[in-house]
Amino acid sequence: MKLATTPLSILDLATYPQGGTVAQAFETSLALAQAAERWGYRRYWVAEHHNLEGVGSSATVVLMAHVAGHTKSIRVGSGGIMLPNHAPLVVAEQVGTLETLFPGRIDLGLGRAPGTDPLTMRALRRGGRGEEFDVQVAELLSYFAPEQPGQAVKAIPGAGVDVPVWILGSSTWSAHFCAAIGRPYAFASHFAPGDLLEALDIYRREFKPSTHLDKPHVMVGVPALAAETDERAEFLATSMYQRFLGIIRNDRRPLPPPVEDMDAIWSPGERYAVAERMALMVVGGPARVATGLEEILRVTQADELIIVSDAYERADRLRSYELIAQAKAEATP
Repeated sequence: MKLATTPLSILDLATYPQGGTVAQAFETSLALAQAAERWGYRRYWVAEHHNLEGVGSSATVVLMAHVAGHTKSIRVGSGGIMLPNHAPLVVAEQVGTLETLFPGRIDLGLGRAPGTDPLTMRALRRGGRGEEFDVQVAELLSYFAPEQPGQAVKAIPGAGVDVPVWILGSSTWSAHFCAAIGRPYAFASHFAPGDLLEALDIYRREFKPSTHLDKPHVMVGVPALAAETDERAEFLATSMYQRFLGIIRNDRRPLPPPVEDMDAIWSPGERYAVAERMALMVVGGPARVATGLEEILRVTQADELIIVSDAYERADRLRSYELIAQAKAEATP
């Protein structure tokens, strides 16, 4: 695979840094989506998370509508909606509404994780039907099917709406499931790369063509930070390292400012743990970033890459995505 011919997309959590606000996060997300459209990114996906300081993307569909309403051509999707938190009928109605408002531009990525901690999970699932993910997905897909005579429960809008449905995953279970139903597969290797290659192999070997997809299609999540120079990028990337360190320490806070020396913050074991979770991290100036993305494509043979890039300052974050787009545009076909 070649970077020049591989579509790039953006995964956004509507993040805000220490001292920032959710309102500022939404302003940044919209500015990023509009710029991404100009820079040639294919998709702009929003990830569902709850009760996480520094993350504002809890009302995923609402944010998708806001972004789609202020852009013209970029595909807008969920990366993903955590289906166990929702009634499948409601998801079908909401996404059916989006596709009706913005025809041909909406993607639906589905995940089975709660996107939060156990206490918040219980608050989200007060109705608690306890159904398995595959059962919920089947119900959701049934609401998108053409309306049947005598059908008692219909998604209005939603029935007969053609929305690409992706399965998201960070494990081999999701690979087996996605292959069985013949849908495109997005792997969350931007934070959980451990099972990436095994999962992709399972998905491709077991894939069963469907009316929606005739061959396997893979998108790989990549954490990345680009800047004008390698040194500047390495400095800015320490904000992302600190956020993952906070996850490991169970001390989740908004994105902190970059630091000159991470060794003054983490222990050797913590450094290893962060490196393990961010094994695909690409950091550097345009040339180094291009080389890193090319290597990921070579190893994974991904059909698309979806980039997660964050920085303490809004200008640095937008510039990172711009430089990544430039690296793709300047890559050898």
